[in-house]
Amino acid sequence: MSASQAPIRRRFPAHPSSVGQARALTRQTLSEPAHEPLVDDAQLLVSEVVTNALMHAGTPIDFALSLFDGTVRVEVSDGAAHLPVRRDYGTMAGTGRGLQLLETLADQWGVDLTGDGKTVWFELSPPGAEARDDGPQTAPARVAKAEDADDAVTVTLRNVPLLLHAAWHQHAESVLREYLLFRLDDLDAVDEIEMHAAAHEAMALLIESIPAPELGDQPEELLAAAIEPLVSKDRVLLHVPRALVPSFAMLNETLDAALELALAGKFLTPPMQPEMRALRQWLCREVVQQSAGAPGTPWAGLLDVPPQTPPVDRDTEEIAASELALVAADDRNRIVAASQVALEMLGYSRADQLVGRRILAIIPARYHQAHLAGFTLHLNVGRSPLLERSVTVPALRGDGTEALVELTVTTRQSSGGGRLFVAELKEPGTPAGEGE
Repeated sequence: MSASQAPIRRRFPAHPSSVGQARALTRQTLSEPAHEPLVDDAQLLVSEVVTNALMHAGTPIDFALSLFDGTVRVEVSDGAAHLPVRRDYGTMAGTGRGLQLLETLADQWGVDLTGDGKTVWFELSPPGAEARDDGPQTAPARVAKAEDADDAVTVTLRNVPLLLHAAWHQHAESVLREYLLFRLDDLDAVDEIEMHAAAHEAMALLIESIPAPELGDQPEELLAAAIEPLVSKDRVLLHVPRALVPSFAMLNETLDAALELALAGKFLTPPMQPEMRALRQWLCREVVQQSAGAPGTPWAGLLDVPPQTPPVDRDTEEIAASELALVAADDRNRIVAASQVALEMLGYSRADQLVGRRILAIIPARYHQAHLAGFTLHLNVGRSPLLERSVTVPALRGDGTEALVELTVTTRQSSGGGRLFVAELKEPGTPAGEGE
């Protein structure tokens, strides 16, 4: 190609094969030795941007690649006007990889609104080259606000659990992607991608409208910030274009179908707390019903889940017989064993008074949302700021009173094949190595 030449353009269908085709076109166009330093980064960014357009828009994708004096410019356009937004999730991070890569690797990048959609673009310059100051310039990316739409409805969400929502969003993103890949094996790819894009558009509006709490990285910061009422919001307004309302019903139906497949063992997904499903159903129901004129209903809070007797195996027997104060839970957040020393510390006389209940039974109510969110994020993205660390926390005793305990949680694989979370409890200030 010459120093400055018209872009190479292709239109790719809304199909998974388009990602590979776009990568191959990029590699072919940058095949000359002078462009070799840019090939890997260009292919990686093309993969991310085209995949995002495929998954989140579900429309045909217009791809353009240009060279300007050695600088590569790529433009990826789709038919969804809902623009991506770069959010700083802090310790809640687990999403936004595509935009993070653009910020890290690209010399310049942006998002432009078009008449019927958007264009995500980026530029890469050769090592040592100055950023290009000629050629087309674009305005900074902005979010397409639903309240700008001529026909929108305002939905009022009350008593919104902010931490629970942020964790649910991480779980739902991974489940939606796995569900789509599973369904593409047997069904029409275009229809499935369009359904996925509609569901994701509903999720995008939620994540843009419902703030994620700012939490620190250190255990002390987390324990101070992740409590009620700091992690809930009395009222959140959603400005929903009426054309987007059916997407919330589709989101609800799609995730219900994905959950059924997961329960049937069709694909791998971490266990989900019942509040996560209830929260998603409540959010979607509020949008659909309020859009039809019905009054809103506040989030009802945590569910009353009946105890379930866990199976007994070598691990649970060892924990129950330990001379240390040990409490173990499985990956469904259910207490499966407790030693006699731990039972006495927590105010219980028999194991069957505690074993089988959710771990929430020994956590004060103001920390319930934080525990459920943290447990979900650990299973989904490996976030574990409190694991393998000694922290002093309040524990809820059987009579409803609280007692400070020094707590250290470790994980292990159980002999039954699952994962165990084992907490050792001590009186605060107990020297290391001393049991109770």
